[in-house]
Amino acid sequence: MIHLGQWQNQKITLSRKINSLTLSRESKTETAVFSWDLAGRLWTAMINTVSYRRGLDGKVIAKWISPTQERGRRWLSLEESQQLIGYAQLSASDILTDLQQRTVVITPSADAELLTALEAAACFTWPQSLNDAAHYSQVYKPVGILPPDQYMAVVLQAAEGCSFNTCTFCDFYKSRPFHIKSPQEFSAHARAVHDYLGKGLSLRRTVFLGDANALVIPMKRLVPLLEITHNTFPVDKLGGIYAFLDGFSGEKKTIADYQTLAQMQLKRVYIGVETGSDELLSALKKPGSAADAVQTVTRLKQAGVSVGVIFLLGVGGKKYAAEHVRETIRVINAMQLGLEDILYFSEMVEHEGMEYTRSAYTQDYGLLSAAERAAQEEEITAALQFSETYGVPHISRYDIREFVY
Repeated sequence: MIHLGQWQNQKITLSRKINSLTLSRESKTETAVFSWDLAGRLWTAMINTVSYRRGLDGKVIAKWISPTQERGRRWLSLEESQQLIGYAQLSASDILTDLQQRTVVITPSADAELLTALEAAACFTWPQSLNDAAHYSQVYKPVGILPPDQYMAVVLQAAEGCSFNTCTFCDFYKSRPFHIKSPQEFSAHARAVHDYLGKGLSLRRTVFLGDANALVIPMKRLVPLLEITHNTFPVDKLGGIYAFLDGFSGEKKTIADYQTLAQMQLKRVYIGVETGSDELLSALKKPGSAADAVQTVTRLKQAGVSVGVIFLLGVGGKKYAAEHVRETIRVINAMQLGLEDILYFSEMVEHEGMEYTRSAYTQDYGLLSAAERAAQEEEITAALQFSETYGVPHISRYDIREFVY
């Protein structure tokens, strides 16, 4: 329900949805919008033209579009995060007080559900934000990365780390060994996640089985973990189960295996293919071949499971540019992607200390500019062929610098 009113010479809008509370306040000089889950956690905000997103780990990212239409982003300092949390909390608290004292009128009038949601938001102080982040760190090992359409998932870490962990361009899991949880461990973890999210579970849209390639877990061990997932969470209501899988390990499961997983509500599997060039994959120390990824995609789709495939822009630099584009086009076209699938292009992000960055220097890759990487995407997408039978997949950018959970 949407409630409108005037408060301290500002227009205010309060929207209590089945999964969140949003408060908007608009004056002549500022527009501020805050959203909380029903447990009272601030999760998004917008102040004028800058949007903010708070992760469960307490970190806050700010994003904006410059006058020249360039995307900007940066992580807030602790002091800045404290100011944002305080501003949101004070807004909720002051409006709640005036509603309770009937010194402000909104239409329609405040009902019990709205007041309860406002009370939860008003309790989310900076110390509470820190406590919430500390609780998160007790429940989770760091969540390395998720596909963009899964940022609002319930993440369950059936496995920790990556089963091979050799890729030169990825350092999300370098510091932890690969570990598959036992049913007892996973049950305790799932229950802890459920209790931690509390009423905030209503904001979550899917279940994501982590970490890097959880579906590498053998079927005899995986099925009991999925049964625990169903026993702990309303998987159907949330929208099904999603997970990462590497292309070469995907061949270890049969079509019948994937059909079994589909019956257990596995909806989409994400595969970091990176490039269609086997030579470049070898240079990146990523096991397997592009053909392995095509085979895994084929099996998944035959079993009724959709896919999300991820390719890197600019990987291999000028040295591999032509081969990367040519072979990536070939591989994507061989996958026969359709309407229920997602094709992600992720810009290669280098930083000091990454093995890829050292390799790019010693092997003289010749790094591509942002414009050249964008040109790669245009060249690839222009050459893709999709059939009328399967439809066209959703094609989107995947910027790991904006990841927040």
